[in-house]
Amino acid sequence: MLLLQFSTSHYCRKARLALGYKGIRYQVENLTPGLHTLKLKPLTGLTTLPVLLPQIEGQPQAIGDSTQILSFLESYQPEPTLFLTNHKQQTEALMLEDWLDESIGTATRFVYYHFRADAGKHIDPSLFSQIVIGVVRKQYGINNASVELATKRLTLALEELSSRWQKSKYLVSDHLSVADIAAAALLSPLALIPHYRQGYPWLFERIVQIHQLCGEQLPPGL
Repeated sequence: MLLLQFSTSHYCRKARLALGYKGIRYQVENLTPGLHTLKLKPLTGLTTLPVLLPQIEGQPQAIGDSTQILSFLESYQPEPTLFLTNHKQQTEALMLEDWLDESIGTATRFVYYHFRADAGKHIDPSLFSQIVIGVVRKQYGINNASVELATKRLTLALEELSSRWQKSKYLVSDHLSVADIAAAALLSPLALIPHYRQGYPWLFERIVQIHQLCGEQLPPGL
């Protein structure tokens, strides 16, 4: 299998965690932001990453969107499972995954790139890095006002996740699910921001544990 990705994308990290947990061998191809659309549109009709190319006879040519990739992996190789056997719990896990994808992952992106453009510029002050950060900020409308809203969203999200993860190893039930994979990936960029790293140690303990369980390299800052 081949995973088309941005190497720093937390949504691509989500796909890698799932592949690792399943023990599926794969390769990655890192695409260049902006130019990536030339390759993706003919494959999926989308312009977002990750995209998985199964490269297996009888399987789809290309699968876009991290949620769809996890669903495909579950059908392709059911064990070890990321889906919960209890229907109500599985529905809850899918709802959490969707919330993390659509709201919290976006909030993380806003806060992270705002940090990288200012206090975190020293992490990679190269011209290429700063150009990419500038492009992302412009593309998504990342500014002081939008970052303030994103910060509030993250505060509420971390309260919810804290009430779950500090009582149990997993967000739903007693088994790793798509919700845990999504949370561990989509919140991982916060590890480079001192405010979060120091204020939420339990979060990064769980992120480390899930990465180790999935055999995935730890994110920067951990």
